[in-house]
Amino acid sequence: MGQATNSILMIRPINFGYNEDTAKDNHYQIKNLIIKNLNERAQKEFDNMVENLKQNGISVHVFQDDENDYTPDSIFPNNWISFHENGDVVLYPMCAENRRLERRPEVLEFLEGEGFTISNIIDYSSAESENKFLEGTGSMILDRENRVAYCSISNRSNEDLFIEFCEDFEFTPVLFNSFQSVGNDRLPIYHTNVMMCIAKDYVIICLDSIDNKKQRKNISDFINGSGKKLIEISEKQVESFAGNMLELINENGESVLVMSKSAEDSLNENQKNRITNYSRIVSCDINTIEVCGGGSARCMMAEIFLPKK
Repeated sequence: MGQATNSILMIRPINFGYNEDTAKDNHYQIKNLIIKNLNERAQKEFDNMVENLKQNGISVHVFQDDENDYTPDSIFPNNWISFHENGDVVLYPMCAENRRLERRPEVLEFLEGEGFTISNIIDYSSAESENKFLEGTGSMILDRENRVAYCSISNRSNEDLFIEFCEDFEFTPVLFNSFQSVGNDRLPIYHTNVMMCIAKDYVIICLDSIDNKKQRKNISDFINGSGKKLIEISEKQVESFAGNMLELINENGESVLVMSKSAEDSLNENQKNRITNYSRIVSCDINTIEVCGGGSARCMMAEIFLPKK
């Protein structure tokens, strides 16, 4: 199985906004922020990103959200669904109640209409009744080629569910704890994909956010053992979403690394050079989405590995 795909699902928002339910543990959302015409600004950033990706040879499948439910975070589909090469679709249990409304059969119907084959749906969402959550490829970073899955434990990333996923999909689980400084406290990072990104040839990770030295060494050993180059980023760069990146393959078979403009701007020349040894950087200005939604470019893209009809 390849690490990266050419096809992604993106969901165009209709009610994008500050989500009080997620802000409890997403400390990247800026509180009490007043932005005029917020949804329109987010839509414009979204449309520009879609156009940018298409111009760079990525196959983007855009599903238009509607007003049937209030879903301020629908722009971040990678948390509730994942699509796999054998035709499996996985639905995940979400911590915020209003995010559970994002799990919609219309999205699957849309993708089938786009020519993809869905053969099986694996649904972990019943774990919500036990207050156990695993928010998709926000919670888990998958090294698909080496069948290793990384997960930073948090309120949104339950250890038991993560192990269950790894058993079901035959991944070796690597568990750890990562933290960010909020005031004088060290608090869990809410999603693993904020501080870590895996590409075919390299891993971008903030090892400084892993306070436990034994865990830090264990992760470094796994990454080095996988044959991938380890590119470190700082906690300050994580605050600019430098960990929230996704490798895709364009129509010419070239590796592109998609990130936000704020993430690219935070990188130093050495880091950029190490990335561009393997991938072309494609960055998108999504500042409104980042500061209000507390998520970035990677969260907006659900990779499609499904077979085509």
